[in-house]
Amino acid sequence: MRFVKMHGLGNDFLLCTPEMLGGIVLSPDVVRKLCDRHFGVGADGVIEVLPSEVADVRMRIFNADGSEAEMCGNGIRCLAKFAFERGMVTKETFRVETKAGIVVPRVITEGDRVVRVVVDMGEPRFRPQEIPVGVPEESALHVAVTIDGREFMLSAVSVGNPHAVIFELPENWEHFGSLIEHHPLFPQRTNVEFVEVLSPKEVKVKVWERGVGATLACGTGACAVVAAGVARGVLERRVLVHLPGGTLTVAWGEDGHLYLEGPAEEVFEARLLKEAVDAWMLPSV
Repeated sequence: MRFVKMHGLGNDFLLCTPEMLGGIVLSPDVVRKLCDRHFGVGADGVIEVLPSEVADVRMRIFNADGSEAEMCGNGIRCLAKFAFERGMVTKETFRVETKAGIVVPRVITEGDRVVRVVVDMGEPRFRPQEIPVGVPEESALHVAVTIDGREFMLSAVSVGNPHAVIFELPENWEHFGSLIEHHPLFPQRTNVEFVEVLSPKEVKVKVWERGVGATLACGTGACAVVAAGVARGVLERRVLVHLPGGTLTVAWGEDGHLYLEGPAEEVFEARLLKEAVDAWMLPSV
């Protein structure tokens, strides 16, 4: 099995194609073993890049716990760099099939190297049934929840995957993030963003990612923060989002689409030793 290790602001992934997998099936157990930072390679997730019948390429993304996600903003920037630099796509703007629908990245290059990627993330969704979140209102922008004796006002929004945005940053945010991820309000669990508003054009964000935990960055989370902030009247339509791993730019365009811009970096390409494959007894087709 071969793979490429990449990251977007420290949110790291193992990328591979079916040919690179060498017949190994990305079962939940395989993904967990690969993502383990002590006994495996170590990553927040695994991305498989596949052919598509409806787009230029198809993305499957798995969280570190083995669950399959709908979309990932940092992950799709890594996929865009991976696919473009390896000649899988030749256009600077192309279409990617995801479980959340078609997503359109545009690569920014210096010579043959992709240095940044801008992704059209589509329109945010606030209707509870589209997120999903179990509230009876038509919008989930103002949802009061009590977590471990503390009340939070969250905004639930989908940008292809579910998010709970909270405009405060408690000291023990990881504890609350874990509990909110699994709150009964969210039947498919949720990502959680805790936000400190520095100005209408700038925020500081901590992310608890569904199926992963605390991460250094989250592209869809950054988009969800801006969408919720604009809808609640606390942010402008173009915002610098500062995350522990670095800064992303998110703009909510006049066309109603969110546009995410940030870097993607390749760290190394490697091969999993046969001894590890045999020891893990990885399933194959």
